Amino acid sequence: MFVGSFARLLAWFERLTPFAIAALLAACSSAYPPAPSTADATAYNYVIGPGDTVNIVVWRNPELSMSVPVRPDGKITTPLVEDLPALGKESSALARDIEKALAKYIRDPVVTVIVTQFVGPYADQVRVVGEAAKPQALAYRQKMSLLDVMIAVGGLTDFADGNAASILRPSDGNKQYAVRLKDLIKRGDMTANVEVKPGDVVIIPQSMF
Repeated sequence: MFVGSFARLLAWFERLTPFAIAALLAACSSAYPPAPSTADATAYNYVIGPGDTVNIVVWRNPELSMSVPVRPDGKITTPLVEDLPALGKESSALARDIEKALAKYIRDPVVTVIVTQFVGPYADQVRVVGEAAKPQALAYRQKMSLLDVMIAVGGLTDFADGNAASILRPSDGNKQYAVRLKDLIKRGDMTANVEVKPGDVVIIPQSMF
């Protein structure tokens, strides 16, 4: 009886098209729930990170106005202000801190800070690992989608199992979600496109076949 059932199952499997077999294997191998199509990042405000460049404008004091990089330790140095922490601050908060520091030297300073090159804090960067053409960390942008991420990393390698990929989401307690990168990139299936969140890690495994 068992032999007969196995033979019927084998015959059914042999009649499947390669596409149907691939879809069946992908469905069986997905151990994670599908990623939500939208990411609740409406309250997201950009904060300064190492590697950013900030343009500091001090009203009526052009000699104190300049563009400076944020150092790897998260601090900046400007004329009259040394080693001022910038990491994790919004541009308006950094401007107020500079005003306080300059108040020792000039009367009623008015400062504007504009971020001109964006890298962002490490915790907010979106990382792509595994079988991407160019695995890397990307600065997060509001409403950033999985398609945006994959374009930035050059798509999949020839050895990628795109439909077995997943997103590790630290903001959800390191919960992992399944994503269909092959359907999105190779077949143009926009139902497979989802929004990413700050700190997401896109994991692309190697195909077993």
